[in-house]
Amino acid sequence: MADNSRKRHIAKAITWRIVGSVDTFMLSWLISGNPLTGLKIGFAEVLTKMVLYYAHERVWFKAKVKNSKTRHLLKAVSWRVLGTLDTMTLAWIITGDPYTGLQIGITEVLTKMVLYYLHERAWYQINFGLDDRKNKQLK
Repeated sequence: MADNSRKRHIAKAITWRIVGSVDTFMLSWLISGNPLTGLKIGFAEVLTKMVLYYAHERVWFKAKVKNSKTRHLLKAVSWRVLGTLDTMTLAWIITGDPYTGLQIGITEVLTKMVLYYLHERAWYQINFGLDDRKNKQLK
């Protein structure tokens, strides 16, 4: 089972990163007014966010919180804090302006909380990497 859960977490990390990077690119472009800045910030966070997201998934996999809407909400909040700090730091470094990093970070809190919750709900419906849940459904 551990092997399959890791595959699931990698797949979730990839799908979330696609959604998250498109959101970051769009927000960074809108706030900075420069599409190249949006691309730089969006691409810079791909590696950092993939690593952070995978680690976040592993921690939550071992957490003793019931699989429910509450769990998904708590995961969304903990991920958003971690992800926003990463984005703000990257945006500050790339633009050289801490205020731009703060603007992007604050804006993405709203957009990404909604997107992440929807992503979690979608993945909750998918059995990929959850042999125990698949086996229970077959019985």
